Amino acid sequence: MSERIPHEITASVLAATTAFVGGTALNLPPWAIFISWAGLHLMGGPSLANATRLWAAMPVGSAFALAIVLADQHLAPHVGGGRLAQNALLGAVILVLNTALMYAGRLRPLSLVPGMFLGFASFFATYFGGFGYDHGNVWAAWVSAVAMNALGPVYAFVANWATFARTTAPAPTAQSATAPGVPVAEAR
Repeated sequence: MSERIPHEITASVLAATTAFVGGTALNLPPWAIFISWAGLHLMGGPSLANATRLWAAMPVGSAFALAIVLADQHLAPHVGGGRLAQNALLGAVILVLNTALMYAGRLRPLSLVPGMFLGFASFFATYFGGFGYDHGNVWAAWVSAVAMNALGPVYAFVANWATFARTTAPAPTAQSATAPGVPVAEAR
């Protein structure tokens, strides 16, 4: 398939638009688009099947990360202020919830475990990086990460659409209507 516009150009122009998508008053994480855009290409490229799997997995991964933060915030005051106690608590919370995430990957709709981890990492980077429409709000961070991750596959589809020329199927010939390898005269 030939390129209409070099992929380096279309991808770069689209990448530049993420500054406007994320750099708004909502303080959305523009890099979260790149996470899922790259993830879709790691799956073999833009296709509805790949995008659907990624769209299903990433929010779930972000939800598990959200649960880790919420559990840690709720339980942390009960273990004291020592760094060792705080780290042990966080380690235990991660152990339990990460194990649950991994087991969730056994369910067919969530079987894209790397996709869940992309969402997992996107939530942590959004929350701890101070992104989101309500700074410091874990729910705003979750919505912001999920929304921006959802745009990545859209960017991948647009980049492919802008880059590659459309191919049209050739018109059927008399030979194509016969059995493979049988000349038209013999088929009659």
